Parts: sequence; structure tokens; C-alpha cells
Amino acid sequence: MKNIEFKVASSSCCTPRVPLNTKETVKEEYVPDNRNLPVAIIGAGPIGLAAAAHLAERGQPFILFEAGPSIGQNILQWGHVRLFSPWQYNIDKAAERLLRKQGRQPPVLTELPFGQEIVNQYLRPLAQLPELEPYIMLNAKVVSISKKNADKMKSANRAAASFVLYVERNGNTERLEARAVIDASGTWGHSNPLNADGIWTREERDLKDHIYYGIPDLSAEQRQKYAGKRVAVVGGGHSAINTLLDLAKLKETDPTTEIIWVMRKKSVDEAYGGEENDQLEARGALGSHIHQLIDAGQIQVVTPFLIEGLSKHDGRMNIKGAANGEGKEIQGIDEIIVNTGSRPDFSFLSEIRLSIDPATESVEALAPLIDPNVHSCGTVRPHGEKELRHLDKNFYLVGMKSYGRAPTFLMATGYEQVRSIAAYLDGDLESALKVELELPETGVCGINSAPNANDCCMPAASSTSGCN
Repeated sequence: MKNIEFKVASSSCCTPRVPLNTKETVKEEYVPDNRNLPVAIIGAGPIGLAAAAHLAERGQPFILFEAGPSIGQNILQWGHVRLFSPWQYNIDKAAERLLRKQGRQPPVLTELPFGQEIVNQYLRPLAQLPELEPYIMLNAKVVSISKKNADKMKSANRAAASFVLYVERNGNTERLEARAVIDASGTWGHSNPLNADGIWTREERDLKDHIYYGIPDLSAEQRQKYAGKRVAVVGGGHSAINTLLDLAKLKETDPTTEIIWVMRKKSVDEAYGGEENDQLEARGALGSHIHQLIDAGQIQVVTPFLIEGLSKHDGRMNIKGAANGEGKEIQGIDEIIVNTGSRPDFSFLSEIRLSIDPATESVEALAPLIDPNVHSCGTVRPHGEKELRHLDKNFYLVGMKSYGRAPTFLMATGYEQVRSIAAYLDGDLESALKVELELPETGVCGINSAPNANDCCMPAASSTSGCN
């Protein structure tokens, strides 16, 4: 890296301050040459590895940090779940080209993979390619990001300064520089609470041994935890439906199992989605299957119900809340499974100037396209680098994290995001702006209708399939 002569900028108490909530940039006094620095990628999931593949194809240096011990660490936690989208929507094009270059053929594009298969048949082979493997660091947790020698308050020369990442690895904290940052760390592990107010309470935390966030693997040891129990499933999206379908299979072998579905929707009909009208057949089948089980009386539905608190009584749990404006309590619950979505973690980005929508916690420019208060489907118009910009230049949130709390992200959307960003960082502005994306229609899209959460999950034991 070149030696840079740093000049002291004159200051004045009368200099007008540039508002942090605008896209206006500060005039730079010098431009250091940081083009030889790598692009830092956070997260070795599908989107992070796709970003690496696109940068590798363009000959751009990068380094990828994965906090866990394995490629696709988060996906492995729901490896028993089958996606409801086929392989064709789950493989990035640059990644596929690199794999083919090494003689690796993609899976059958029309088949529906399990999470475990996504990791074993796609992500791990991709990460082992010579173009990627040397630049991937496992067990490397990014704990903070800042601008070099400048905290969040400093504006002078900010855009020209490199990013500094503090990474915990092998018991030490390393300080590494990057010319750009692509945060593909997702939202997994940051579940929303079951409380309708969105607040974590002490009571919910204290009952953690009887509350599961996600889709438990009922084909494994967790099966006995729920067999013959009174189980409440909280949530109105596809993850909740997946959980309910697994519990229904468990109930077939142990009829004493009771299943209660608790959600906010005005009517259970709103949870069925597009059914036969969904372009992704397997996703539509989820709604049809759960519809049949409810009609058969296998699942008790409590809706609309807004949870306000939990209490423990005689070794079991009571769920307190309101239904149609009146207080109500669901009593005698043994176990609770929460499928209420997740939220992004911004804690390690406190020194970065972000452009975040206050409601969805998504990238600001995406909010009007994905806000579930307005839209009821997962189909979003194509978007790329331009829409994903933040106040700090060359910092990007991509993938699930770019959607914040909105539940309608699809993997193919993330692939197009990082393709566009890689083009921009390579100076290919024409390609960065030419954003194209083909996504399946849900068959139930609409405006000003109830949200239809399209999230990533589906029961392993079912003939239908989950999400992407």
C-alpha cells in the first residue's frame, strides 16, 4: 500500500454540519489508494459465498469471515427442513460457473433440496474451490466495524477512509482493513419474542427450557420432548405451518399430543396462502395440507390472539393475552414453539453510518417494496447496488439482513444483489445498474392485505416442501 501524506484540515465552529440522515457526502481532502485492499464479506452462507464467487470471477481480492466452525453453519441448524423452491432458484450463476469449471455438475434443478443438501452438495464444494478456499476464515467472528482512525462522529475524509474490522479468532482480536464490506450475516439466531409488543420479558427468558425458536427436528431426540404434551405453536407464516405439520405426524403415533396454533391473524383462512394458485407448487401445498388438518380437528386454532405475557403454574405454562379486545388465557401448556420471525443484529455496526428504515429495519430504499403492512407476497422488483447503498460508501447489507424484519426474502434475490455489488466494486457500472431477476409468483400477491410470511422452512417428513 502506498505511503499517504495526511494533511490536517482546518476547522471552524461556523462550518455547517452535514446531516447524517441525508445522502449528501462530505468533500474529501485526499483520496488514499486502497484499491489493493480486499472486500470483506461477513457470513459463509449462500449469499456470502455467492458474493465471493462474483468477486473471484472478476479478479477482485476478498476475504470472507464466518463466525461458526463450518460453511453454512446457520443452515445446518435447520438441515432437516426441505426448501419449497427447487435447486434452480438456490444456485448462484457465478458459483455454478466456477463449479462447472472444476468439473462439478449441479444437482437436478427441479428437485427440492433439504437444508443439509444445500450445504453438502453446493456450499461446501463451492467453498473448497481454489478461487475461494484460501480466502475463507472459519471461527472468525466480526465483533465491530469502523472507519480507519475515525469514529462515527468524524466526517472529514470519511468516504475515502478504509474500513477496519475487528475479528475474534483463535482467542485473539485481529484488526483488518478492507476497501468495502458486504454483510451477509443474515438474521438467524436473532428471533423475535412471542410477545405481541415485540418485547423480550424476563418471564420468557426464564422459561427458555420450554420454549423453542425455530422448527425442531421431530425425527430426532427432540421427538420425546413433545410427544404426549400440550404444545402451542406461535406464528402465522410458513415456518409455523411446517412445525404444525411435523407435530401432526407426531400426533399420529401418539394421539395424546395436543396441538394449539396461536396467531394474530383475523382468521385462520389468511394463513393458507395461495394454495393451488402458488407458482411454487410445494409452497402452495403447505397451505392446503394445514387446511385439511384443521378441518379434520387435528389442530386447535386460537386467533386472533395477541400474547401479552407468560406465567408458570403447577409446572406448566399459561399464555396471557387479548382476543378481540378482551383478556384471555391459554392454560396448561407444556411446550411452546415460536415461529414469529427474526430481526437483524446491528450491534457490531454501531460505528457505521447506516441507512435503515425505522419500521422494517431493512435497507431504507427497500422498505416500500417489502413492508408486510402493505405487501402480501414475496415478489419484489429487481434491485441491486444502487438501492443497497448506505451513508458510508461501499458498505452493504445483503441477503436476509437487507430485508430487516420483513419475512419475504428469497435466496435468488440475494444472488442478484451481490452480482450487482461485485460489478460496481469492479468499476463495471453498466452491469451494476442492469439488474434482472426472475422470481416465482406467490399467486396471492396484493396491496393493503394481510401479510403472508414467506420464510424458509418445511418439515422433513412431509411430501411438500419449505422455502428458500
